[in-house]
Amino acid sequence: MAKFLSVGVFALLFAVAFASSCTKPEVSVTSFSTRDATIVSQVAVIAEFTLKCSNPEGIHTSLYAEYNGVVTPVARIGEGQYQISWNEEPKKARSGTVTVRLFDQEGFAAIRKAQRAGDDLSSVKSLVNFDVSQPSAYKGPWVNSELVAAGAAAFVAYFAFSTRSKLLS
Repeated sequence: MAKFLSVGVFALLFAVAFASSCTKPEVSVTSFSTRDATIVSQVAVIAEFTLKCSNPEGIHTSLYAEYNGVVTPVARIGEGQYQISWNEEPKKARSGTVTVRLFDQEGFAAIRKAQRAGDDLSSVKSLVNFDVSQPSAYKGPWVNSELVAAGAAAFVAYFAFSTRSKLLS
């Protein structure tokens, strides 16, 4: 019985140690966005970031991100390294800076509570915020090359037929 109690206490301490929240978080971010949207159906934005905490066990917690009103889990890609990504239709894709707010388990629970209550998500305190640059994707020329070629062919045909009719008359 004492063995089971000591194993239970050890498991509880282990869970508490690894469930600690990150204190004094520092984030460094690199991002990528689709530059050419002429032939794609979705514009992708990927942000990789490194999270450093003053307490080393804080980086082992699950993270969630909120951007543009969307809440999603964050993928862990290495020790203290994380990644988030999202897609948008090219016609609806915005350019500029997107603010990403990070939350730990407790913050995510507060977000879910705010969503159920219909409250504004900006009232929930985030772990840390960072900005992701989302440049405008090239959507192609204003006038398609097929239209320019058809117009040029029509002009050359008109010019040829009008010159021919002047010469024959």
